[in-house]
Amino acid sequence: MEGVGNVTHNHSHCVGDAMTKAERLCASSGARFTALRRRVLELVWSSHQSVKAYDLLDDLRLSDPSAKPATVYRALDFLLEQGLIHRVESLNAFVGCRHPDKVHQSLLLICTNCHVVEERSADGVMKALEAELDALCFSPRRRLLEIYGLCSECSNGF
Repeated sequence: MEGVGNVTHNHSHCVGDAMTKAERLCASSGARFTALRRRVLELVWSSHQSVKAYDLLDDLRLSDPSAKPATVYRALDFLLEQGLIHRVESLNAFVGCRHPDKVHQSLLLICTNCHVVEERSADGVMKALEAELDALCFSPRRRLLEIYGLCSECSNGF
């Protein structure tokens, strides 16, 4: 999974890149990227694992004991609307979007061992899926595939 699970991975670059893209996208669309929304996005990007809303709430309460669930859900809704995060439906959790500045369909590879979630565009897979959906006259609202298995780091040990 492109070095996400390895020791040489510089995760602070991922967080910094995500924040820069978020600032740029919000500025260009006129969306307010408030301190709370920024903090929730940073927490989502704190690892490459998915994170649940109540875990985000617990982390927020470390710096703001008055934080409420509705606050987190509103921030998550904003981040989803802006395309800055993805919802991992099967886990009822969230991960940062690697390409919020591009319209894309996502393939999420979820490691059942280390729980890292890797986002891929997988254009060939998505084109084949689109052809199948067109043949069935099925109009999806969203195209996000979740596949569970072992990442390259974890499969090396098996």
